[in-house]
Amino acid sequence: MSLFWRIFGLNAVVLGAATALLLWAPVTVSVPVLLTEAVVLVGGLAVMLVANAALLRIGLAPLDRLTRLMTTVDLLRPGQRLPVAGQGGVAELIRAFNDMLDRLEAERAASSARVLSAQEAERRRIAQELHDEVGQSMTAVLLELKRAADRVPDGELRADLLHAQETTRESLDEVRRIARRLRPGVLEDLGLVSALTALAGDFATHTGLVVRRRFDTGLPPLDRERELVLYRVAQEGLTNAARHADAEHVELGLRRTAGGVVLSVADDGRGVGLAREGAGIRGMRERALLVGASLEIESSPGGGTRVLLSVPTAGDEPAEEGAEEAGRPGKESGTA
Repeated sequence: MSLFWRIFGLNAVVLGAATALLLWAPVTVSVPVLLTEAVVLVGGLAVMLVANAALLRIGLAPLDRLTRLMTTVDLLRPGQRLPVAGQGGVAELIRAFNDMLDRLEAERAASSARVLSAQEAERRRIAQELHDEVGQSMTAVLLELKRAADRVPDGELRADLLHAQETTRESLDEVRRIARRLRPGVLEDLGLVSALTALAGDFATHTGLVVRRRFDTGLPPLDRERELVLYRVAQEGLTNAARHADAEHVELGLRRTAGGVVLSVADDGRGVGLAREGAGIRGMRERALLVGASLEIESSPGGGTRVLLSVPTAGDEPAEEGAEEAGRPGKESGTA
């Protein structure tokens, strides 16, 4: 039934019921109208209005649900759909809206995959140039400063050369650290656990955070794309804890589940509360969509923040029990 005939039918039912009551009920109207008759007429009108409002609310309820979903839908949280029952204009409208969400989510996932692939390629190129060009140039400068310092006698000039040499060495270390963050060579060469261990140690060294690692043994094999998503989400989670959470301790966990693995990054900072998600969190959600993973962020003001990424193994769907498994005790592998 179309929306027009739905509303028309509801009004016809109410008016028909009112007409039937007037025909068969022992109600008369005098001239002038008596008080009791006026009370009966006003009461009847009120009953008609209430019945009409109730029937219209029931009939238009699917449109209200559709409106609420349209105002809250987020393509980074896929799967938000309305149930479709029966035929007619409203059902067709809801079905068309669900189909539109399917297309938008597929297009968003495809475009995000292209963007992130191009981003990773650009990161590799920049890291390579930093290592080959900037790193080698700074190494040459460092050697020249060392030779110059060795040729001059002790004095103010030699002290200045040694200071410049130390500054150059620190800058070279920083360039290498940036290159490692842009292109995690450890991930490609030694695997995910070694890469996360190196990442935790690097953050502990340069930010002062106490990073505790809890990695399960016997993790299932993951392809390169899934390992890269896990690494980048861990990197972003640690970065948020260091920059925005005012945290002192962070726990980085990697746990095995029935359908894959769950990465957890939990800090003891101030929490995000009701703050709007920034580009970093939305970037994590986009990466999670690429491999069919689910991302959950648990936070409370003053209670810290916990990021949970449930990644299925290749060919599996995201495990629903991932968030529950993440809370179970795992093997502690160290503290950075």
